[in-house]
Amino acid sequence: MDLLVLSLVVRWILGWLLCARLPRLPEAEPQQQAPSLSVLIPARNEEHSLPHLLAALQQQTLKPQEVIVIDDHSSDGTARCARAAGVQVLQPPPLPTGWCGKTWALHHGSCSSCGELLLFLDADTEPGPQFLERIVAAQQRLGGLVSVQPFHRTEKAYEQLSVLFNLVGLMAVPLGEQAGVAFGPAMVTSRSDYERVGGHGAVADKVVEDWFLAHVYERAGLPVSAYIGAGQIAYRMYPGGLGDLVVGFDKNFATAAGEVRWPRMLAVLLWLSGLFWMAWALPASLLGWPLVGNPDPLANLVIYGAYALQLLLLSRQVGRFSWITLLFPVPVLFFLTVFLLAIFNLERGSVSWKGRQFPTR
Repeated sequence: MDLLVLSLVVRWILGWLLCARLPRLPEAEPQQQAPSLSVLIPARNEEHSLPHLLAALQQQTLKPQEVIVIDDHSSDGTARCARAAGVQVLQPPPLPTGWCGKTWALHHGSCSSCGELLLFLDADTEPGPQFLERIVAAQQRLGGLVSVQPFHRTEKAYEQLSVLFNLVGLMAVPLGEQAGVAFGPAMVTSRSDYERVGGHGAVADKVVEDWFLAHVYERAGLPVSAYIGAGQIAYRMYPGGLGDLVVGFDKNFATAAGEVRWPRMLAVLLWLSGLFWMAWALPASLLGWPLVGNPDPLANLVIYGAYALQLLLLSRQVGRFSWITLLFPVPVLFFLTVFLLAIFNLERGSVSWKGRQFPTR
């Protein structure tokens, strides 16, 4: 076995190791005297997604004390959908300098709520019937901030392109009890802990507020735990089309990449480099393109197949991805394109999302 093949095998093994621990939210019931729960939903132009979430909340085995939709100055029927579902609708004052829309919305939502526990849910999430019960039980047992990354439900072909972003986002961070990372789509905390750390006011200007809120909790000596949501909570990211998908991942990539700890980032980059290499090596060996290493198409096909199978099996834990894993050079090219765009936006210092400009520094 030559050194190049050996290095590709080592990088392939790294992929399995990075995904060896993707814990799901434990199945448990809240303590007998469950605290009152406020569900806070920031929503900006979410009239198509919001009804699914509000319907799912009505089916929960644990009933929240209140559900508040914070309408972040939507230009569509978001507020009308929420009122039709019978939940409270709140619109914050105009967005001031130094705040992002989501942090401003959740700050006002928390101030207007009365529950002992605060559950923040993105408008595009779709929780299963026992989700509130399980996440509340986890918070009661662990304390601090508990969050869950939803399972990515894909429908259209372009959504399959997000496979590497979904997978790398979980490879790059530790998960489980006291992991030190938080996922914004579904987070729960006690009101006392939230107020102790300064709430969303402490991360007012952060686009990826969940990452930085986790740091704030840790600095206060509070635990931060995180899980994956397969089988318990899902969402459909960026149903508005390929453009939204590119800008959405670019926004997160540009602002969160620097927060990943370097040993894990190095391991992820090594795994990605093996995937990138095989995305070139197989077509190059078949078509006679320039190639360093073994030009034998059969040898490259075997290694390509190993990476494709790995990507298929690993990605099933984080989203509904299928045929795209067999054609992984396509999402590799997409990943690199968004990565370069993120670097450009880091240099430029801002990115546009839902009609607003957000800083990336």
